[in-house]
Amino acid sequence: MSVGGVISALVIGLILGLLGKLLAPGKQNIPIWLTILVGIVAAFVGTWIARLLGVEDTPGIDWIEVIVQLVLAAVGVSVVAGMYGKKSVR
Repeated sequence: MSVGGVISALVIGLILGLLGKLLAPGKQNIPIWLTILVGIVAAFVGTWIARLLGVEDTPGIDWIEVIVQLVLAAVGVSVVAGMYGKKSVR
């Protein structure tokens, strides 16, 4: 992967993660690096699901793929925030 590919993955991950954070219900106390990571994973998994559905390459903007990625980012942020916020009691 080239430097441009890494930078674009980080930017898309940041955008998807932040949008997922906005769409997720409640307050999510997770750091920005974890938000970016969730966004990157949502982008890759969303693209994979779009390919399975046969809608990965349409003329213009791939709205179905983007919606799938946003839903995955919102769910991912909610799940990670729930796991990240848990403190172990001893």
